[in-house]
Amino acid sequence: MQTALVIMMLQGLLGAWDTLYYHELVCRLPAHARVVAGELRLHALRDLVYGVLFLSLPFLTWQGMLAGALVGLIALEVCITIQDFNTEAVERQPIGGVGNTERGLHLIMAVVYGFFLAHLAPQVLAWSRLPTGFGLQEGVSWPVRSGCVFLGIGVLVSGARDFGAAFGVRWLQQDLFGRRPPQG
Repeated sequence: MQTALVIMMLQGLLGAWDTLYYHELVCRLPAHARVVAGELRLHALRDLVYGVLFLSLPFLTWQGMLAGALVGLIALEVCITIQDFNTEAVERQPIGGVGNTERGLHLIMAVVYGFFLAHLAPQVLAWSRLPTGFGLQEGVSWPVRSGCVFLGIGVLVSGARDFGAAFGVRWLQQDLFGRRPPQG
C-alpha cells in the first residue's frame, strides 16, 4: 500500500502544480467564474473525492462492501475527469482555451493515476474479501501519512474555493496573486 500512496502523492503534487500554475496563475479560473463555473464545479466535486482518498487510504482499509464503495468513488472521479476535459475545452474558449502544456500535464497525470490504480487494485480486491467495515491501515510510514494529510487538506481547500467561486462568492473569486480582476 505504501507504493500506491506514494504514487497518489505524486498525483497530488502534479494536481497542485496544475491548480496553482495553470488554474490560478495562467488562466485565473476563479476570477473568471462567470465563464468557467461548470469547470469549477467539476473541480470542486473531484477535489472532494481526492480529499476522501488522501485522508482515508493512509489510515483505513475499505473492507467488504466498502471496497465496492471505494471502487465506485474512484469510478466517479474518472467520470468527473472525463467530463472536465470536455467542459474546459468549451468553457475556456472565451479566456484563451486550454494550453498545450496544460494538456500535456493532464496526460501525464492520467498515466500516473493509472499506475496508482494498478497498485491499489490488488489491495482493494483483498479488502473486498474481508468483513464489511473500516480496518486500520498498517505498514504506512509516518512521512507518507503526513504527506497525504497535507495534500488532502490542500485539495479540500482548493475544492471549497472552486465551489464558492462557481456559485458567486466574491471573495473566493479574488486573484491569489493580487492582480486586478479580469475585464469583461
